[in-house]
Amino acid sequence: MNKAGTKGVARAEREQQIIGIAIEELGTRGHALASVVDIARRAGISKPLIYGYFGSRDGLYLACLRHVGDLLVEAVNAAQTRSGSSDHAVDTLSAIFDAVDPCRYAWSVLYDPTLPPVGEIHDAAMHYRTRLAGIGASGSTQLLTRAGHHDPLDHAFLNHIWQYAVTAVMRWWIDHPEQSPADMTARCARILSALDPD
Repeated sequence: MNKAGTKGVARAEREQQIIGIAIEELGTRGHALASVVDIARRAGISKPLIYGYFGSRDGLYLACLRHVGDLLVEAVNAAQTRSGSSDHAVDTLSAIFDAVDPCRYAWSVLYDPTLPPVGEIHDAAMHYRTRLAGIGASGSTQLLTRAGHHDPLDHAFLNHIWQYAVTAVMRWWIDHPEQSPADMTARCARILSALDPD
């Protein structure tokens, strides 16, 4: 157990410890079922201490959303802007794997189907989802444009497929924790190569 409540731990460090535990709890159980009591117990601290740091259950979830959202946007954006690659999809997936390796539930927290349909948490999640979708759409457009395909619906369709494919890949990875980022990158490269042998 990660004892976040140990005396002598700086507040910023303790907050990151709590967020790390909360991300796993939220990624496993979802916003609707995650318990601050369970998060506090796993962290070795009191529930009031979590409220003291984050204000509320929703404040903790927002902190987790911002952590995973920034992590994912930074990773995907870096892969998007990387030049000289002939396999953009694999590069993007590799960047995501490397970024979230210490935080395997990042994607599940951001794309949690149990999030409330309105409010600050919903808005924060949509902000990051929209940014990631925009980066994905740009990559899809570049790929199809290079291949001579200019139909906007083709571009939207490919981006739609990409978003769902990444979600499926990340959920599979959670179910196979023994797989390293390098293992996952190699696996994705093999699958994508088999789908397009030419």
